[in-house]
Amino acid sequence: MEIEVSGLGTGLILLSVGLTLMGYFIGKGLQNLGRSEKDYNYNLFIKESDLEFYFNLNKNEIEELLSKYPNAPKIELKGTTYYPYKQFMEWISSNETYK
Repeated sequence: MEIEVSGLGTGLILLSVGLTLMGYFIGKGLQNLGRSEKDYNYNLFIKESDLEFYFNLNKNEIEELLSKYPNAPKIELKGTTYYPYKQFMEWISSNETYK
């Protein structure tokens, strides 16, 4: 009774390569475990004309909101008003808006 072992060496090599890759990717995932999405700092600026698309409001509602609350976070560059998305969302969802 003989057992064929010619493919055993190749199988062990593939298994070790697979385990090595698995360890690498698990290690990379554990590096980001404590970080939340809030740690990623990116800036998205929205033109005033595009606010209606981002907040699902019509143009009149956006104009009313901005005229009623002129202290909304905004940046003006070369005559164009931009609203930082993250800060605008925090502002609009805060209690300051509804006082």
